[in-house]
Amino acid sequence: KGEIIQKFTPETKGIDIAGALGEPVVAAAGGNVVFAGNAVRGFGNLVIVDHGDGFITAYAHNEKLMVKKGDAVKKSQQIATLGQSATSSPRLHFEVRRNGTPVNPLRYLPQS
Repeated sequence: KGEIIQKFTPETKGIDIAGALGEPVVAAAGGNVVFAGNAVRGFGNLVIVDHGDGFITAYAHNEKLMVKKGDAVKKSQQIATLGQSATSSPRLHFEVRRNGTPVNPLRYLPQS
């Protein structure tokens, strides 16, 4: 939940959602954590969840990670706290990929 401050384009590969430092970041759907760390330049603390059927979601610029690689997560489970890394304001960068291709997350998220 929050204001979308960057829309999806082929360049952005996802959306940015504004928020306050420390707010909960939750999994969009159930799956398994395949990456949790800060080894991807420009994304800060990043969580990637594999949902099966070719779908993964990525959650970037987190302040604190609450999961680790190999963890199973449920829909709406808190996986991190919102942060601000390499950005001008606190935000969540959120991506959905289907079979490796970035797709517009708004096609898969509930309407607010």
